[in-house]
Amino acid sequence: MAAVGTGHGAPTRRAVLTAGLAAVATTAALTAGCTRHGPPDDGRAPQEATPTPTPGARHTATGPVLAVKIDNVAAARPQTGLDAADVVYAEQVEGGLSRLMAVYATELPDVVGPVRSARESDLELLRQFDRPTLAFSGAQKRLLPLIDKAPLRPESPAEASRAYFRGTGRPAPHNLYLRPAELMDGAPGRAALTTGFRYGPAPAGGTATTARTVRYPAARFSFTWSAARNRWLVSMDGTPAKTTAGTRPAPATVVVQYVRVTKSSYHDVLGNYTPFTHTVGTGKAEVLRDGRSYEATWSRPQATDGTTFTSPDGSPMEFADGQVWVVFARA
Repeated sequence: MAAVGTGHGAPTRRAVLTAGLAAVATTAALTAGCTRHGPPDDGRAPQEATPTPTPGARHTATGPVLAVKIDNVAAARPQTGLDAADVVYAEQVEGGLSRLMAVYATELPDVVGPVRSARESDLELLRQFDRPTLAFSGAQKRLLPLIDKAPLRPESPAEASRAYFRGTGRPAPHNLYLRPAELMDGAPGRAALTTGFRYGPAPAGGTATTARTVRYPAARFSFTWSAARNRWLVSMDGTPAKTTAGTRPAPATVVVQYVRVTKSSYHDVLGNYTPFTHTVGTGKAEVLRDGRSYEATWSRPQATDGTTFTSPDGSPMEFADGQVWVVFARA
């Protein structure tokens, strides 16, 4: 298990690079699922084990949510702080792999990670929040101006070096972690979750469901109902998901949201185009809660709107109280 303590007894640059020698092969670029130009993590993540604090560089904000891009390849697991998120979005990236975006409003864990790079789709997805803070390791050079112009607060290691550190036990780039307290004065509260989701009693009907799997070309998510916990237990690529604290992510509601996925204008060093996940529009969805599956329709007319879900009879689809996972699947 990787150590992610917040101490400063981390390896030197030489140790980090030595540990990552096996990852410099061409195939590793695909496994990492991250566009690379120059240094790892798009050249914006610090390569030293612990960034050098910059006097006066601590930026804090209370009000908007904190959204963190989280690595999700095998080398990045187990993740840290994932179970504290209010909403976890799963999207497809290059090579058919997956990446997560965790959104925090009601609780800020001490540490979150591993943190990875942003994608163009994230900018559309995050428009539903009021100037959210986006924590990410970097982005492709041509995407950086769009991030800077987006109505959000970008906080990569370039903007807030003291908020990030390199954990031990893993090679870069799978060992970059965030201390949310260095970016936020505190959790903004549930009112900041302007997702459009509604919470309440389960609707009538539905189909008894014990398990559901969503597949990407090179990744898959499985959710197994636990009556004992009244939650869906998460597995990734066939392995039960756990955090570094030993807990299993267990959302109360899982949404399989069917969306258009097209090619963006960005690609990795192997020529694999970054998928663009369209989260504005309308389409079909499947909502899992309380051990049952419900058909639904999702709608988000404009980027600044939240996403609403309705039952076939037109009534609002309500989610179970607790963490929500939204897995974007190709329509």
